[in-house]
Amino acid sequence: MSAPTLDLGKLHGGMRLEAQKAQSTTQSILELPVPKQLIIPLKQHVGDEAQPVISIGERVLKGQLLAEHYGSLGAPVHASSSGKVVAIEPSPVTRRYGDKAPCIVIETDGEDQAIEAWEDPVDYRELDPSSLMQRILQGGIVGLGGAVFPTAQKLMQATTGEIEMLILNGVECEPYISCDDMLMRESAESIISGARILMHAMSIDRCLLGVESDKPEAIRALEQALAGYDDERVVLKQIPTIYPSGGEDQLIQLVTNREVPTRGLPSDVGCLVQNVGTASAVHDWIVEGQPLLSRITTVSGDGVAKPLNVRARLGTPIADLVEAAGGYTERAQVLIIGGPMTGKSISTDEVPVVKATNCVLVLSEAPNRERELPCIRCGECAEVCPVNLLPQQLYWHACADNEDKMREFGLVDCIECGCCDLVCPSHIPLTYDFRMAKARIRELDDEKARAERARRRFEAREQRLKQEEQERAEELQQQKDRARKTGKAAIAEILKRKRRKDD
Repeated sequence: MSAPTLDLGKLHGGMRLEAQKAQSTTQSILELPVPKQLIIPLKQHVGDEAQPVISIGERVLKGQLLAEHYGSLGAPVHASSSGKVVAIEPSPVTRRYGDKAPCIVIETDGEDQAIEAWEDPVDYRELDPSSLMQRILQGGIVGLGGAVFPTAQKLMQATTGEIEMLILNGVECEPYISCDDMLMRESAESIISGARILMHAMSIDRCLLGVESDKPEAIRALEQALAGYDDERVVLKQIPTIYPSGGEDQLIQLVTNREVPTRGLPSDVGCLVQNVGTASAVHDWIVEGQPLLSRITTVSGDGVAKPLNVRARLGTPIADLVEAAGGYTERAQVLIIGGPMTGKSISTDEVPVVKATNCVLVLSEAPNRERELPCIRCGECAEVCPVNLLPQQLYWHACADNEDKMREFGLVDCIECGCCDLVCPSHIPLTYDFRMAKARIRELDDEKARAERARRRFEAREQRLKQEEQERAEELQQQKDRARKTGKAAIAEILKRKRRKDD
């Protein structure tokens, strides 16, 4: 087996950040026990909220369908263990600002009994691509790299273009997060198997597996797995350790030298990107018959005693993960879901693990907490922007709420990586400002869309009323014509009878 290709592709901007990963990679992934209670949100994915198909008081088994998706975009939700459904109600979840969301609460019974359907895996090679995609959809699998886009529907959407290659994302460039690294070290075979399944689903025969150069153990494990499969369609590519090289568009540029167009999709350049965790989950479902019931999560930071990676059932309280990491230290001050660059600060550890929970980060202080100062127009933000934007200009237009200028300067292309925040000497929360500005633009777009729909409805109503009025006028005219003809016929008959009488 030859060494992986070293791809030193050039990205604009980006940063070399202190990894802070050694603390959580010194031991194997720890399998957490089933908690006493599971809190399972109905929406753990992009798209429509799943709808419950069970009721309060019902006993459920591990792997049983709890909620089905009925919209155009979504994913089903399954029971992570066996037990009794005690509530279906809003509960705090790992969203920004402590929002609540509808959840199914299960009191587990300690038996962890699974449904019998697990005993019926399929040979994916016997399925046509369409049937395989439908099968993947039933497993509740979503992107585990953070985007949580339903995997099957991402595959379906990609088929509308000319897909040439699958790209597996093993790049974990944000500090502290090491769940994908540990997955590649310990389950490399399942990742390669998942890649082969995904290629079959897309009817393609090329896969590039991108891994950062600072993950030698993962690279060796993947090399061994590839040697075992002896599948030349899958090529391991080593890339530089630069943040945010794990971004979808950035990874494509690094491993293929193709640039995704503004407001475009990877499919526009013939690529489909999936996270290595997603590929492993596809293997678990299609080969092992196990839907997405758990995920690997990094628990790290100077606020926990023993950083590590755990495999936790979906719905497990975050507090259980912290306890597995030795509990909080005296320095613990900030609790973040995700990494220090893109994570979300939360106020309670009673929220559950969901499909997007790749890291629980406990820090002694919040990142970039310094007092904000006026912009000095240094331009450092533009130097590090991986999307080649001008954050300084965007900042002024965002402050002025100038929608046209924000669009002109490419706000929608901002990937919210946080590089501009990190280098700003004035400590301006640029990413937060851009996120809020993008939300306002989305609201404006929604308002325009609603106004357009209302306009179309009004015009359709006016057209319908006009048509109905015209039809009524035509009917009235027809009635008059019929009456006129009837009258003339009657007069003619009277005259005819009179003539006969006169004769």
